[in-house]
Amino acid sequence: MTIDEIKELIQVFNDSGVAELEVQRGEDRLRLRRASVQQDFLVAPAPQTISAAAPAAAPQAPPLAHPPVAPAATATATAKAPEPDSGHVLVKSPIVGTYYEAPAPGAPAFVKVGDSVEPGQVLCIIESMKLMNEIESEVAGVIASKLCENGRPVEYGEALFAIRPR
Repeated sequence: MTIDEIKELIQVFNDSGVAELEVQRGEDRLRLRRASVQQDFLVAPAPQTISAAAPAAAPQAPPLAHPPVAPAATATATAKAPEPDSGHVLVKSPIVGTYYEAPAPGAPAFVKVGDSVEPGQVLCIIESMKLMNEIESEVAGVIASKLCENGRPVEYGEALFAIRPR
């Protein structure tokens, strides 16, 4: 399955309202399941739980990377969450993967709480299928909080940062 096919399946899943969808093509399998967890700090509705099973012949992930999220796992905030009516803009993960706050181990983080950001500025990296995807800010503002731990798996639609717009 290609990334475009997966994105299309996610869109169909979100539009359909079904509770669970599983698609298998050869050795590739994708399972999408809605979470019933409510998170008070999100401005938007709670994200869906998405689990992707890797092909059976796939090599083992490196020790730093985590396996796909189990269906029972839920997203938790690692920093003080903004109030829902605070006017913060949430930066959400566009893909399932592993969150990294810096370009390399031991390097300084792209941004920290209190930093000023501009549109297009890199905030973090999401590693998915051995590809490093830079997540950029869409608004100018100040980082109000980081909502994710370095090296932890993130789900599609999971809030990563809260930005107080200028």
